[in-house]
Amino acid sequence: MTERSLSSLQKEIDDYISQFKVGYFSPLAQMARMTEEVGELAREINHYYGEKQKKASEGLKPVSEELADVLVVTLMLANSLDIDLTEAFEKNMEKFNRRDKFRFERKDGLTHD
Repeated sequence: MTERSLSSLQKEIDDYISQFKVGYFSPLAQMARMTEEVGELAREINHYYGEKQKKASEGLKPVSEELADVLVVTLMLANSLDIDLTEAFEKNMEKFNRRDKFRFERKDGLTHD
C-alpha cells in the first residue's frame, strides 16, 4: 500500500464531492454527521474493548472502518471550511512538542530543568 498525504486525501474527497450538485453540506450538518460517526466508533470500541457485549443479531464492524468514517467526515469538513489539514496538523504537533515535551516520563530519560 502506498503512503498518501493529507493533501492528496483532501483532493480525493473534493473530487468526489464535486460530482454532485449539492456539494458540501453546511458545517453544522457535517458536525452532526461527525458526531454520529464518532458515536459509532465509540460503540465499536466499547464492544471490542469494553464490557458491553453486542446483541446476537448485531454484526461486528471493524474499528478501522469506523475510524475511517470519522477521517472522511473530517476531510469533508476541512475542505468545506478551506482548512489545509497538513498545515493544521503541523501547527498542532508544534504545540504538543512545546507544551507537552516533559509532561510524561520520557524513554530517553530527559527531564525538565
